[in-house]
Amino acid sequence: MSSHNESILREPLVTGKDITYAKVTDDILLPVENKPNKAWWIGFIMAALGASLWVVSVGYTFWTGIGAWGLNKTVGWAWDITDFVWWVGIGHAGTLISAVLLLFRQNWRNSINRSAEAMTIFAVICAATYVVAHMGRPWLAYWIFPLPNQFGSLWVNFNSPLVWDAFAISTYFTVSLVFWYCGLLPDIASVRDRAAGLKRRIYSIMSFGWNGSVKTWQRFEIVSLILAGISTPLVLSVHTIVSMDFATSVIPGWHTTIFPPYFVAGAIFSGFAMVQTLLLVMRKVLNFENYITMFHIESMNKIILATGSIVGIAYLTELFIAWYSGSEYEMYAFSNRIAGPYWWAYWTMMTCNVISPQLFWFKRIRTSIPISWVLSIVVNIGMWFERFVIIVTSLHRDYIPSSWAMFYPTWVDVGIFVGSIGVFFTLFLLFLRFLPGIAIAEVKLLLKSASLQQKAKLIREGHLDAEQVTFFKNSLGKYDSVTEKEINELETK
Repeated sequence: MSSHNESILREPLVTGKDITYAKVTDDILLPVENKPNKAWWIGFIMAALGASLWVVSVGYTFWTGIGAWGLNKTVGWAWDITDFVWWVGIGHAGTLISAVLLLFRQNWRNSINRSAEAMTIFAVICAATYVVAHMGRPWLAYWIFPLPNQFGSLWVNFNSPLVWDAFAISTYFTVSLVFWYCGLLPDIASVRDRAAGLKRRIYSIMSFGWNGSVKTWQRFEIVSLILAGISTPLVLSVHTIVSMDFATSVIPGWHTTIFPPYFVAGAIFSGFAMVQTLLLVMRKVLNFENYITMFHIESMNKIILATGSIVGIAYLTELFIAWYSGSEYEMYAFSNRIAGPYWWAYWTMMTCNVISPQLFWFKRIRTSIPISWVLSIVVNIGMWFERFVIIVTSLHRDYIPSSWAMFYPTWVDVGIFVGSIGVFFTLFLLFLRFLPGIAIAEVKLLLKSASLQQKAKLIREGHLDAEQVTFFKNSLGKYDSVTEKEINELETK
């Protein structure tokens, strides 16, 4: 038998014929070294227009004040906090893919971790803009940190979860940025070695003198494992602290101990859905079908199914505890969500987050690219409505009926949210233009063990019997990057 570390029967992570180390580099660096195609320009122009809307909306907010939003005396938090929590949640998948799956030696992460990590950084940047915008006086943003000052007894309130937010998210962003950039170093060096002139000089500075020696690679591996170990607790801690913005209050519908695990599961749920949305487009536009295979798509859909089911259980647990508590205020908070003025938001949330992911139980749907892409968008629509339901429906009807009020967003609310999506996609498209969207060095590690051509070689050498070959060939039927001719060529001698 061969001395490879992976079962021959396991589905390949790299497909295509005559895939060499040089071809991997050429394929992945093609978007970086050549002029962007028409699809990239269309996407970038649309994203830039959205980012322009964000600039206008946030500028109007700074000039006019928070009163430009649809907030009122009863609903003091609404779209701003909804969008903030939504963006922080989306940023969770990058850390999970890059850190947790690395520690568990899951090789299928190698093709998707780079884009997922970039998505994390850009999502956290979008979330941070809401924190600054909501301050009213953004030039005093540094007041959230315990810095020495000359204002007498002025100091941050360490008992406030909002202060915990500042520390958790800044730590999360810093560690994620370092992790992402360290992983980029060998690939930036590849771009440097193939470039000339000013471009070569810029990438030379960015590569920090990477020389590809054995010692350099040893240090790279050690640093990656250390950063993965540091990042793993952040997967749990960041959204746990975000959930405490609500759970530490006494408002019915918020004051519950289920929020931390519930928010973490929801963050991973929405994060993987956004990764799926981005990668399905990226693999098509940039011709990455051989590196982001159907196995990756199906694996992410399984995680979306698992986390979506956890979120569904959390929804049902909330309803049960509201009834079991015997508190009339708690029971009313949830009955108001279900049948009150915002019933449409609650049932949109339930449909998108609980019902739609269950379709992934069916293999045909799990391996359908158009359906997977649509459902990934549906999931993130549902997760936005989840945060909206939690925040607005718990506030708009409090203990005194005379103070009940409805929340109606203004054009500024909508503009900032739509604009933040534009900012996110602008940053992501610029990333794909100037940096490799897939980790070249990590994909090369798969060629000798997890590529289709390597497995085909082992089959031709007689390491599998006829029944096993048939099983392996049948598993390739779902791959859109493997032709029927290539499948039929997998025969023993």
